[in-house]
Amino acid sequence: MNTIFSAFPTPIPLQTRAEVFEQIFTIFLGLGTLVGIIVVSYTLYNAYKYRDSDAPTDDDELPTLGELPTGGKGGKKLFVSFGMSAIIVLGLVLWTYTWLIYVETGPEEPGEDALEVDVEGQAFSWSFEYENGVETSSNGEGLVVPEDTAIWVNVTSIDVWHAFGIPDQRVKADAIPGETDVTWFATEPLDESDGERVVNEDGIECFELCGPGHSGMTSNVTVMEEEAFEEWMAEQEAAMEDNSSGDNETDDGNGENATKVRGVTLNV
Repeated sequence: MNTIFSAFPTPIPLQTRAEVFEQIFTIFLGLGTLVGIIVVSYTLYNAYKYRDSDAPTDDDELPTLGELPTGGKGGKKLFVSFGMSAIIVLGLVLWTYTWLIYVETGPEEPGEDALEVDVEGQAFSWSFEYENGVETSSNGEGLVVPEDTAIWVNVTSIDVWHAFGIPDQRVKADAIPGETDVTWFATEPLDESDGERVVNEDGIECFELCGPGHSGMTSNVTVMEEEAFEEWMAEQEAAMEDNSSGDNETDDGNGENATKVRGVTLNV
């Protein structure tokens, strides 16, 4: 998705979606609290200032019934307050929109440092395939990813509609048969107290009611240190090669090895 904001660098090279939404929430909460305090304080001040008393006095600042209040000094105070409010609101909208564009498009297109994973949903499990052909599933180790990395996921389904989601990462993508929904998330660096891996049990959920096993359609998310992830991936590749070579060799029942070549069994 290309926008006018694509020409500008993102405020932070790599920031998780959860951090972005938390930052937006904090800013809105802080400004909302500040505005609320100002409005309530000003209302209480005017309620006290213009309170009813037994002895009315002549006061030019008292509002007159049927007349539009000017706010003093010919309406200058009112104009300045509305102008400042408009500037603050427009600035907040543009700032928020910039961050939402960042969430929508990701920190960058999938590159050498990013990891792409194909996610396939089916009743009632998830399967994950990496770029090198290594496959895992929700019935096994689940989704395994390195720390401090942008992860791009291509989500689809082979049966009915599902919805792939990682609540902790604020990630959700539709899994629709025949279509691919692309989304991303970023993992955080692990602390020394975390060790070489952190396992988020049932970190992946299905957010589309898809059948009787919908609530159990979950998977673990494991975040590893970079070196630990590379070792894990090397082990998976070796196991995949062993399984591939094992499929080509069988035993003919007489203790002889038989190699299948294009459906033809050759005794060796």
